[in-house]
Amino acid sequence: MQNTEIARRLEEVADLLEAQRANPFRVRAYRHAAAEVRYLPAALEEIWQERGEEGLRKLTGVGERLATALKTLITTGRLPMLDRLRGEADALELLESVPGIGRSLAERLHHELGIDSLEDLEAAAHDGRLSDLAGIGKKKLAGIIDTLATRLGRVRRAGQIHTAGEPSVDELLDVDREYRDKAAAGELPLIAPRRFNPTGEAWLPILHTHRGERDYTALYSNTAHAHQLGETHNWVILYYDGGLDERQATVITSQRGCLHGKRIVRGRETECEQHYQRLPAS
Repeated sequence: MQNTEIARRLEEVADLLEAQRANPFRVRAYRHAAAEVRYLPAALEEIWQERGEEGLRKLTGVGERLATALKTLITTGRLPMLDRLRGEADALELLESVPGIGRSLAERLHHELGIDSLEDLEAAAHDGRLSDLAGIGKKKLAGIIDTLATRLGRVRRAGQIHTAGEPSVDELLDVDREYRDKAAAGELPLIAPRRFNPTGEAWLPILHTHRGERDYTALYSNTAHAHQLGETHNWVILYYDGGLDERQATVITSQRGCLHGKRIVRGRETECEQHYQRLPAS
């Protein structure tokens, strides 16, 4: 991919973020990166091959997060964040990007297990659902787990998945609250998702917000699974900064146990239970 094309995509990210009322500092960061890339004397791909992400940061003056975005563009030709801002995010394409997972398996994971993200896939790989569904052997499963650990920046200890800089459940639920409140009040820009939207209607509210130095993007789930279960205005997908890569969390309304009827972060139910126990009795 040529520098001019990379710069054009970064500029489109900046334009969409600005139109969707994102943090102005974030908008300026993408515009700055686009300008720097456009006028580099050398091809960005060559810089990446010779010097890695450190070379990208030094020559373009961008931070770690944008250097990772540049690396993704160079190595895959795509920028998931741009797809999402355009309303073109596709869970199946995301799952297929993991070596060892083809289209057929991606469809089964999505439709039968409700897996929409790499985080969901990682949990299924560790708890046995991936092997049970697809009959994946130990060697292939280990390769998938290693790939996910690298892409998500995760370290596994004592039977749990730990991440550096992972936001608290309190913070995630607060972003979920902000999104749903503003969506209900009609205060958010609407985008027209490409998938499951034959009329091209702009119906999907999008929120850009931040907590401290962490940027968030929130949208209702527009996956096949959410449509099948009628949860497109219940499940909320949160995208946020997470060290080496962008991460994702899904917030839903629990249908079981002591958390029935409460908003929870899928996969972090124990922490959610502790969160509600800390709240004053109403």
